[in-house]
Amino acid sequence: MDKLKLHTPNFTDENTTKIAALFPHCVSEGKIDFELLKQELSSSIIEGAQERYQLGWVGKREALLNANAPIAKTLRPCREESVNFDTTENLYIEGDNLDALKLLQETYLNKVKMIYIDPPYNTGNDFIYEDDFAENTADYLQRSNQKDESGNRLTANPESNGRFHSDWLSMMYPRLKLARNLLSDDGVIFISIDDNEQANLKRLCDEVFGEDNHIATIANVNNPKGRSDDRFIATAHESLVFFAKNKQDAVVYGFELEENITRRYNKNDEFGDYREIDLRKTGDNDKREDRPNLFYYFYFNQITGELYPSREEQKIDGFIQIKPLKDTGEDGNWRWGFDNSQNNTLKLIARYMPNRKIWGVFEKDYLEGRSLAKPTSAWTFKEVNSERGSEAFIQLNFDKKVFPRPKPLGLIHRILNVSVSPKSENDIILDFFSGSATTAHAVMQLNAEDGGKRKFIMVQIPEACDEKSEAFKAGYKTIADIGKERIRRAGQKIKTDNPLTAMDLDIGFRVLKVDSSNMNEVYYSPDTLNREDLHQFVENIRNDRSDEDLLFQVLLDWGVDLTLPITSQVIDGKTVFIVAQDAIVACFDRAGGVSETFIKELAAIKPLRAVFCDSGFANDSVKINVEQIFKMMSPSTDIKTI
Repeated sequence: MDKLKLHTPNFTDENTTKIAALFPHCVSEGKIDFELLKQELSSSIIEGAQERYQLGWVGKREALLNANAPIAKTLRPCREESVNFDTTENLYIEGDNLDALKLLQETYLNKVKMIYIDPPYNTGNDFIYEDDFAENTADYLQRSNQKDESGNRLTANPESNGRFHSDWLSMMYPRLKLARNLLSDDGVIFISIDDNEQANLKRLCDEVFGEDNHIATIANVNNPKGRSDDRFIATAHESLVFFAKNKQDAVVYGFELEENITRRYNKNDEFGDYREIDLRKTGDNDKREDRPNLFYYFYFNQITGELYPSREEQKIDGFIQIKPLKDTGEDGNWRWGFDNSQNNTLKLIARYMPNRKIWGVFEKDYLEGRSLAKPTSAWTFKEVNSERGSEAFIQLNFDKKVFPRPKPLGLIHRILNVSVSPKSENDIILDFFSGSATTAHAVMQLNAEDGGKRKFIMVQIPEACDEKSEAFKAGYKTIADIGKERIRRAGQKIKTDNPLTAMDLDIGFRVLKVDSSNMNEVYYSPDTLNREDLHQFVENIRNDRSDEDLLFQVLLDWGVDLTLPITSQVIDGKTVFIVAQDAIVACFDRAGGVSETFIKELAAIKPLRAVFCDSGFANDSVKINVEQIFKMMSPSTDIKTI
């Protein structure tokens, strides 16, 4: 019976294994011969360092190591701070987002549809995450990689810092690499940024996601008047850097047409409202000789209304001959090819143009088929104005001083409209710099509007509020406390404002907190202990951890959805957790009460997975017989111990 590993994947080891499979002669004693590997991947002779186009900074190698290094941490459930813990499919994770992203790797690999983040802009006045995970594997196994007991560290990054841009890049690089793993094949990421790091962020994303996967860098005009304190140019926008995981699989949805567009559809017939668009090409260079296949004739009967295209020039009695004439009187071209016109004559209409004294052909552009407008690279909508962020916050009965400058709800709403399918049932939205949780608010709002069932995962470090701040005076000790309270208030307001469409709306969230592993160090590195110290480690589970803590670490290790419904039953006097009816059964009895009779009752459930504590078995005979009992009663069950 195997033990659960109960730590995040070691990506360095996994990548080494993959390289060894492709190029076995480049790996010796578990180490890669990089010079030999470089030559293997080159069509010319490698003679030392080669100049090439790349983004480099001081600390880049360490940042890559940070992305790959495993951590022995877990997510601990916090029921008292959650809403609808047992039924919700949303998550609020409190802790360092690098830890959180590592812990989510197995469960949410390739499953997240959209990521939005609003990271520190590196203005010289804000804080960035200070990471220190660079330990080798031996040190990790010995010390469980717990360098910082709290795991939550923010550091000022003033412009006077000699590694001002490098430190910011080192902070962002491992997080973006891990985030890419979580995106689905058709997933996309949006990142808000200003000019301090926009250029570096674009190049960093080129490296992480691939230059070909850049969709757009959108100018988000959030302050139309511009900032008055700017010396030369009053800055009126921020940037939204928009990348896909795989551009060929990505789908970008349009916006609903605004009134200034829809009012142009002022004609109608049996097929609906439409507007007329001239079928002629109107460019200066669209002459007949340029595209001869787009030149042909239309014949129109004023009495019968018959209209049809023809390649023949002959006159037909009772029909008016129409050809595409440019404003200069020269022969031009139609916008549609001949076959398209022939197959869609019901969408065409002939009309006399008195100003030019000629007949023309017009396309009937129906509103029904044009309900969405393609997004542009400049967003000037009033909803994205930065002032609107405070408005939505105040509407939830917050003092605007509690969280200055929250992201506008309308901005995230539009990002969701662009990136997530309408009425989506299972799309997951991730924000790992969640701040005041505007993203969670927007997801619930959109679900209420269209009946979708999108799910959110918010991640926020519990950054302490200054004791002199309005937030602290209002009772919020950390930024995470503000975010959780906003979700609570937003959910209730959305339900109140939308009594018909939000009846079944999921406004809950499970709070999970990043913490050190539930396991004592003896679990990971028993060989490093001295014999005289063994009496201190009879129990391999930390004393302050609950059975539910253990369950969530098991869910992480097995890569099981962290929002599945969980029930508990008392069977033979022992508490048993049952996840999603049969996904997992878990008994964490540590008092030697697990008997063969008890095992048979669990096997009768026929779960996909079963987990027990090593110290829970009544004796060695029971432990040995567990696999045999399940093999007879539930042969497909995967059994593990901790």
